[in-house]
Parts: sequence; C-alpha cells; structure tokens
Amino acid sequence: MADKWQFWVDRGGTFTDIVARTSEGALRSAKLLSENPDQYDDAALAGIRRMMGLEADAEIPAGAIQAVKMGTTVATNALLERKGEPTLLVINEGFGDALRIGYQNRPDIFALNIKLPETIYGRVLEVPGRMDAGGAVLTPLDETAVRAGLEAAFSDGFRSVAIVLMHAYRYPSHEQAIHRIAEEIGFTQISASHDVSPLMKLVARGDTTVIDAYLTPILRRYVDRVAAALPDVPLFFMQSNGGLTTAERFRGKDSILSGPAGGVVGAVETAAVAGFDKIIGFDMGGTSTDVSHYAGEFERTFDNQVAGVRLQSPMMRIHTVAAGGGSILHFDGARFRVGPDSAGANPGPACYRNGGPLTVTDANVLLGRIQARYFPPVFGPDGDQPLDTEVVRKKFTSLLAEVQEATGEPRSAEEIAKGFLTIAVENMANAIKQISVQRGYDVTDYTLVCFGGAAGQHACLVADALGMGRIFIHPLAGVLSAYGMGLAELRAIRQETIEKILDSDVMESLADVNKRLALAARAELAGQGVAAENIVAHPQLNLRYEGTDTTLPVDLADLADLEVAFATAHQTQFGFTDPDRRLVVASFFLETVGRVEKVSVESRVSATGASEPSPLDHVEAYLGQNSETVPVFDRDDLAPGATIDGPAIIMEATATTIVEPGWRAENADLGHLVLRRTEPRPIEFAIGTEADPVMLEVFNNLFMSIAEQMGAVLANTASSVNIKERLDFSCAVFDRTGGLIANAPHMPVHLGSMGESVRVILREREGTIKAGDVFALNAPYNGGTHLPDVTVITPVFGDDRKDGDEPLFYVGSRGHQADIG
Repeated sequence: MADKWQFWVDRGGTFTDIVARTSEGALRSAKLLSENPDQYDDAALAGIRRMMGLEADAEIPAGAIQAVKMGTTVATNALLERKGEPTLLVINEGFGDALRIGYQNRPDIFALNIKLPETIYGRVLEVPGRMDAGGAVLTPLDETAVRAGLEAAFSDGFRSVAIVLMHAYRYPSHEQAIHRIAEEIGFTQISASHDVSPLMKLVARGDTTVIDAYLTPILRRYVDRVAAALPDVPLFFMQSNGGLTTAERFRGKDSILSGPAGGVVGAVETAAVAGFDKIIGFDMGGTSTDVSHYAGEFERTFDNQVAGVRLQSPMMRIHTVAAGGGSILHFDGARFRVGPDSAGANPGPACYRNGGPLTVTDANVLLGRIQARYFPPVFGPDGDQPLDTEVVRKKFTSLLAEVQEATGEPRSAEEIAKGFLTIAVENMANAIKQISVQRGYDVTDYTLVCFGGAAGQHACLVADALGMGRIFIHPLAGVLSAYGMGLAELRAIRQETIEKILDSDVMESLADVNKRLALAARAELAGQGVAAENIVAHPQLNLRYEGTDTTLPVDLADLADLEVAFATAHQTQFGFTDPDRRLVVASFFLETVGRVEKVSVESRVSATGASEPSPLDHVEAYLGQNSETVPVFDRDDLAPGATIDGPAIIMEATATTIVEPGWRAENADLGHLVLRRTEPRPIEFAIGTEADPVMLEVFNNLFMSIAEQMGAVLANTASSVNIKERLDFSCAVFDRTGGLIANAPHMPVHLGSMGESVRVILREREGTIKAGDVFALNAPYNGGTHLPDVTVITPVFGDDRKDGDEPLFYVGSRGHQADIG
C-alpha cells in the first residue's frame, strides 16, 4: 500500500486543514475555507482533488487512495446554531418537562433576566408506562397509546426520535418495545437511551440521547456525501474520545470534539517521538485557545455541557478559553480587558483592512512581534494587500489618549499594547491551571506543546507565567489537528452502570462484566478490519466515596490495589482522603484500542539548511521589556542542531515563533523546534499606591482563579445535592483585615456578608490564630445569612512562618448543613 495516498482532514468552522501522504511517501499540507460555494461544494473533497492535481469537478481515483481520516465540526456547528434534525422526545408520562427543568443550578448567577438555552427537541410524547429503580413494573407500557403518538408525530414530519425512560439504563424492555414500534412506523433515526448512554441520571442520559437523535442525521448526510465521492475508500472519522471509527459507525453524540480531539492526539504522538511524555497541549487560534493535559494516558470527561445541553459521553478533557488572536481589546476607564468577544474572521482584527476592532493580533503587530512583510498578503478588496500597520497605530494612539485622560499617567501606545498582551497571556495561563494545577499536577515538570496559528507568538510568555521551562513546536504545528487524524488509532468504548459497594463480592461480578463488554468491543473493532492480535483492552472502574458524586477512574486490579490507587488519586486531586468512608463502584469503563500501523513520516519532515543559521532580516520589536533590533530567521533554513538565542523571531509558512530573551531555540534532527529557558525567569514587583490598570486585571484574574478552584474542589467533593448539583455555595478570598479580595460567581446572597464573618473571627480570636486552625460559624448576627448556612474560615500562612506571625490572608467557604461531615 506504500504507493497509495492517505489524506488526514480537520474540517473546522472557518478553515479545513488537510495533510496528505503522497504515493511517494512525502508529506503535503493545505488550508481551504470550509465554506466557499462559488468554488466547491465540499472543502475536504476539493482539497483532495487539488493535492492530487485533479480538476475541480474531476472524479477522484478511489483506487489510488489507501484511507481518508477526518475530523469535522459539522455536528458541533449544527448544535451551536440549533440547526439539527427536528426530533421527537419520548419520555415517561409526567416527565415531559424533566429535560427542560434540568438541575437547579443557575446558568448565570448574576443575570437579572435569565435566558435558558433553547431545547433541541421539537415535540414531547409522554407515554404511559413506568418501572421503578428495581425493575418492577409500576405501570404497564401502553403500546397502543405509544403507537398513536408516534404515528401522529410521523404524519407531522418528524423522522428522528429520542426514547428516554426512567431506569432504562438497567431495565430497557420498555424502551426496546417503543424502538420496535418506531421502526415499524418508519422513523429513520431512532436513539434509545439504554443504547446511547447506559448510565444513571435521567437528565444527562436524556440530553445525550436527544443530541444523538438531533445530530446523527445531519452528520449522516455529510458522511454519505463524502463517501459517495470516495467509493470503496476506507473512510474513518475522529470521535470526541480521541479514537477513530468507520464512517457508518460515526454518531452525533461522539462528534462534538471531533476536530480538537485530533489536535490532542497529534500533540501526544509527535511529542512522544521527540521524547516528551508529560505535556500540556496549547492550541491557540483566532477565536479561542484549547488546552489539554497528558501524562501517560488520554484524559476524558464523562459529564459535559455543550451549548447548554448536558452530554454524558466520554470526551477528551479539553478546556477552551476565549483568548485568541482575534480577541477584542477593551478599556473600561479603570482596567484593561481582553475578550471574551472576538473579531472573528469577518471583520477580523484592525490590521486585516476590513474595519475591525483592536485585537491581540493588532497588539503583536504594533510591538513588531508580527512583521507585515513576512505575513501573507491576502487582505484588501482583491485579497492581495499586506497587513495594515498604519490603522493599527492610529487606533492605538486614539486608545492611548483615552487611557491617559482616565488615569492621568503618561504612557506610550506600545506600553498599552504590552499591557493587553500580558492580560491575554494570564488568561491562557489560568486556563492551563484549570486542567493541571487545579487537579494536582505540577506543570513545571511538563513540556508545553504549541500548535495552531497563534501559539508560537505567545509560547515563551505563557511558559514563563506557569514556570515551565521547555516548549515543543512540531514542523506541522499549523495543521497539527489534521496530522493527528493520521496518527490516531481505532477505539471502541463500552460503559455500564454498577452502583455497588466495592467489596470482594462485587469483584467477582466485575470479572463477568469485563468479559462481556470486551467481547462486544472486540467484535466491533474486528468488524472494522482490525486483527485480533492488534486489539488491546484497558478496563477501568469509576470509583467514588459513598455519599459523594464525583468519580475517579482507576485501572481494574485486585481489591487492595484498587483502594490504594483511589486514595492516591483522591489525595492528588483534592488534597485529602477519607479512609473511614466506603468506596462505591459507580460504573465500569472499557476502552478497547485497535492498534494500526503507525504512519512513519517524521523522518521526512526534517529540515535542511546551513550549519550556522543566518537571519533573513533585522527588525525593531518589543521582545522582553524594551524595543530593540532582533533577527528574523526562516525555519525552513535551519539545519538540524542549529540554535538561536532570544530575542529572535522565527518565521514559517503557517506561523510565527517568538524566542523571548532568556530562551534558546534548537532545531532538532527531525525539524522539531525545542525552546528551553537558559536564564532564570525575571520576577518583577511593582509596589505603590496607584492601581496600574494592567496589573489590576492580572491580579484580579489570579485571585478569581483561586476562588474558582476552591469552588471546583468543594463541588466535586460534596455529599449533598445542595452543593454538588444546585451549586448552592460560595467561596471567596479575603485580606488580613477581612476585606473581600475576590469571590467566585457563586451565590449573590452570600457575598456581601462573608467578610463580616471573617472580621468576627479576627475580633474574637485576635492574637490566638495559628496555622492549622479552621473556624466554623453560622450565627446570623456574625455575618450569616440563615441558620442552615455554615461558613468555614481558614487562615493562610506563608511557608516560612514563625511563631507569632499573622496570617497572610483568609479563605472562606459557605454551604448548607447537609454537607457537614
């Protein structure tokens, strides 16, 4: 098969990236607009034709293609825009509004006019019939009423149906009967919850089933269109869990993170070749930044929320923050802000010559970190003009006058741009903390893997903000999500609810569950052409403390090892264990991997060039604190082993990499660019009585991040529904006098009174507070709200504390009595 083509495609919302391995074994890459109806019907097929040298309407020679592997946002965009298939929801009588009500947590706690997300099902059919949690039939299923309701919906044009019944994850007979009737009537898409998501929780299971029914027909039409143009070509799609599956098995519920998951796979696989096994993925584009964590195995979440819809399906743990090159810069009279709104592709940043606002990209242009002469000239009415640096300077000069009038301090336009850049970097660093530090990982041991068009511009600054000293940038970083499609393996995932106390009796039944699920998963992979010897199973248990709601995954082992592994994981993530509390096996999770032949192309992307790097140019740019003349290098001209000390700029076809002062870039043997900090990171403190608008926002974000991380741990370790589902709690940080520094967006009624609780402790315990003390109070006259609310105040001391030292600050948490103990 070596003389055949392979195509790896990431069809994004704006651009479609394609990486091809040619029939000669060389790599090529291309970018096309995902929607360009004047030139082509489908970007992926158009890209395949172009890379094979075919005419726009020519038939694709299927016999010359070994495989096509794709990720797509087709279903994601349909969900965001609410343009899925009209769907009928079938649910137990009396529960027609259960998914609409959802849980009692508020989507925006400070909104005066709460607007709930629009439901994605078009009609509800409540059917008589009910089982209890033990499988006993409380009310027989009325099949006559079911048939009448389904026929009425069918005659009104519904062709997609989601079937969601109470306790069907364990007792599916009623759902199976409704499925049979719907099939007889002629529904073309039938999603039943016991098949889609056989797990507890009616609301999350129901939403997941509705998403599957709502999106799968949209996805199927796109898949069929691609497959029709590629007859007899093996066609695979990336799932949200990071594994490939054949086109006919690709479902709506598994497609939400199809593209970003390819980026995680690409980052992991390419970093492994370079010798890095603990990485932070940093994918910065124009609208947002996606970050991920990897330390030996892919991390997934099982309870997710996308576009206001709960999704109970394994997805890559990817955290997205609204900080991209197109994030808009704001000054509100007191502080600078970056985003969350974006200029998008149209109008885009101000420098794009389309009347756009100032953005992060414009700040980089003003500071010389992006050089217009080396940026593709694709702007203006005819798409042939360079970046507009004049309008950028004009707009920053106007903003400068506004800032000076409000603050009374002399500044330069470049200082303002640097301030906005600092804030953007902190936003991205805080996003990385949420998937690493917040979960107990020390990022200083990790490598920052950068990809996406804008990551290289900010890589060193983000690494410095996190204390990381190593950065990895692959030659195909600009199209790494597409490259990841070619490096991914086929995966089949099976889950089953257990909900039993972990003891020796349940261990025997788990062995039977493992055997049954493994047979089904192996059969699925075998049906996709994977040989039996290439199938590897990874069984896990999702364990939790009895009475709590947050599970932690633990590899299947004997009883003693499971208990130790869970305690270690809980200590790492939450900072404590509860050895007197029993463990519960919430569910069984089996991931089966169909190992495929790795496409060995790394050696073919190695760079060639002069032994000593020679700069293309020298330009004025702000790298570090001041403007200076810095060299510009072409990455394609760097020989293996070449090193460049910062400050410097490295250009390539799809990205710019900034080597900050104190950093060194080395071009490794395979063309991998590895940046390392060679000098200690400078630490600067600005102390004074005036609030700097830049540092005000930086510290606001840092303190807010602490309060939010407190809330995450509290919710994840809680026992009561009040906290873990209704989110009826508050967390805040206070100074040593009891003054509020930052509160997370939790309960408004708590926030004005918690400071008084801290001051009560200071007044009544003055001079006696020691490290390790924790104070609990609930008196309404001491800052309480009502008796069921308990406030816990914890003093925080420095690591170098001495006897007699006062706390540096205080943290407070408030929640219901239901969680005491």
